[in-house]
Amino acid sequence: MSELRRTILAAILVALIAGTAGAQEQRPAASPPAQASPSPQPQPSQPQGSQPQMPIGLEQALYLIRSTLLTLNDANRTGNYTVLRDLAAPTFQAKNTAADLGAGFIDLRRRGIDLYPVALAAPQLSTAPYLDPNRMLRLTGLFPTRPLQINFDLTFQNVDNQWRLYGLSVATPQAAEPTPSPSPSSTATPAPAKKGPAPGKN
Repeated sequence: MSELRRTILAAILVALIAGTAGAQEQRPAASPPAQASPSPQPQPSQPQGSQPQMPIGLEQALYLIRSTLLTLNDANRTGNYTVLRDLAAPTFQAKNTAADLGAGFIDLRRRGIDLYPVALAAPQLSTAPYLDPNRMLRLTGLFPTRPLQINFDLTFQNVDNQWRLYGLSVATPQAAEPTPSPSPSSTATPAPAKKGPAPGKN
């Protein structure tokens, strides 16, 4: 093969290689397959009661207070705290045996404190029902019974749309004496002086 033909073939090869490279440079790079993003789905609504709106109604608060204290009263009278424990939240049950509860309320039991008046009396709440930072319902206040008042501090946890006992504290201090209301002020009018006999007269 002559030198001229070699030169021509080499030039053709160079041109072909350059053309191929140019075509590769102009071809858009294949982008990775796009991730299929699901269309936004509406958030499922919270089951009613899973995160109750606060404050709860006063009737529901009154029911929780009375039912809890009356159940405690039955436990104190019988010495059997099983029902009180079984009605409480699972976390409460895990931390307290029936025997633990009996030991915790031994003072009320020994003094024979009767909590039955809570069935009839109206409680005085220290604050409106509220959720603490742990989403626990707090009910705090007192029953103004006499001679001992009944102070309570109750905590409830929402379990399967039900408020179940999580913490319980009861005290029975001496009720404060009522402050007497001031009676209307009255002004005493002095009685007129009696006149004695005129001097010199019999």
